[in-house]
Amino acid sequence: MRSATTGADPRPLTGEPLALDLLNTRWRQDGEVHDLLADEAGLGVWLRAAGLDRTPDAATLRHTLSARDALLAAVDGADDGVARVDAVLGHGRIRATLTAAGPGEVPEFEDPARAPGWLAARNYLELLRTAPDRIRPCAHEACLLHFLDTSRNGTRRWCSMALCGNRAKASRHYARSRES
Repeated sequence: MRSATTGADPRPLTGEPLALDLLNTRWRQDGEVHDLLADEAGLGVWLRAAGLDRTPDAATLRHTLSARDALLAAVDGADDGVARVDAVLGHGRIRATLTAAGPGEVPEFEDPARAPGWLAARNYLELLRTAPDRIRPCAHEACLLHFLDTSRNGTRRWCSMALCGNRAKASRHYARSRES
């Protein structure tokens, strides 16, 4: 597994909701698995890309990796997935507020290092409330990425038509040409 910790975000799929964006810090490229969260520098790349104002450190990396593993278990339907995400959520809470601008909510954490992972787990709850059937893994058998299907009819299959969709079409074409 390779670390990908240059200053720019090297992931092939970005811009997904926070929970899925955290899952997508692991991807396969050219047959090799890459992990953006292999070190604190990669965590810093993800935190910046996610718009999270936090300095990467060892504790934040450890808790974020734990949250990613819990989310992956939940999304993949593992027996302990729900309990693992619930355990991540147990390290924070939402406090209702009232300010001059009106009512609001502020997340609070027992340990600030847990914030990125907790926020991703909280975002997963929002996705489950609004579009549980639209949380999908890429249909390409070698792809590790997940996405929220925002297509009108809900039939998106690939993380990216240019990457995995094209690979699948090319494979089918090759198989048909070999048969004839």
